[in-house]
Amino acid sequence: MGARGCDNAPVNAVLQQVEKLGQGALNVVQAAGQGALLLFETLLWMVRPPYRLRLLFQAMEFVGVGSLFIVLLTGLFTGAVFALQGAVAFRMFNAESLVGSTVAISLARELSPVLTGLMVTGRAGSGIATELGSMRVTEQIDALYTMAVNPVQYLVVPRFLAGLIMVPALSVLFTFVGMIGAYFVGVVLLNIDKGVFIGKTKWFVDPDDLTDGLVKAFVFGGILTLVGCYKGFYASGGARGVGIATTQAVVYGSVFILVADYFLTAIMFK
Repeated sequence: MGARGCDNAPVNAVLQQVEKLGQGALNVVQAAGQGALLLFETLLWMVRPPYRLRLLFQAMEFVGVGSLFIVLLTGLFTGAVFALQGAVAFRMFNAESLVGSTVAISLARELSPVLTGLMVTGRAGSGIATELGSMRVTEQIDALYTMAVNPVQYLVVPRFLAGLIMVPALSVLFTFVGMIGAYFVGVVLLNIDKGVFIGKTKWFVDPDDLTDGLVKAFVFGGILTLVGCYKGFYASGGARGVGIATTQAVVYGSVFILVADYFLTAIMFK
């Protein structure tokens, strides 16, 4: 029996790995299905009364106003660093005049929506997951059902709409502050001609660059709020489960933003 058990050990190990792989695949499919259903319910309840404007404004304050400082600080130093690096590179080709336009296009198309999305994910996305997760493990969400209040409409819809509205607005502010940082580094510190800096920026930056960035920010706002709501809404396991949900909301939200950024860029700039 001992020898036979030793002979079966490799087979059992393989079967365990296959079982873990299958369970992981089932978990992914289940999570994708739950997320799709949550998105469908959210879109459905967005157009159905009652419309809870007070909750919407509270969510906008939390997502937008609460993230304002970190977004502006990130934008200022992103523009400054990018201008410094660009000036060093362009100096080798005697093309320092292109620093302003390069920074502006990069901010409008890519850096502003992506970095704004990541910053808001780290702050607001985690907060949403924590708040909803705490409500789930303390059975407050279940209590909403007993009061004939739909939790998706009451909890998810205001936060989702706040992300769609406030992240594009923060992205615009990110671009503006980033250009202030770039102007200070380029014109004040590196002595690039002010007229050339501004003129090249106006010449090369198109309105499409700004609108494409706003479309990205709009999508990213929906992603980060939906992921945060999903992780909090389906949290379990007490305080430890809430902590895990919060961590996963930040990680998954950031990854989904970067993945979506690639596909949006591929679609927009074909």
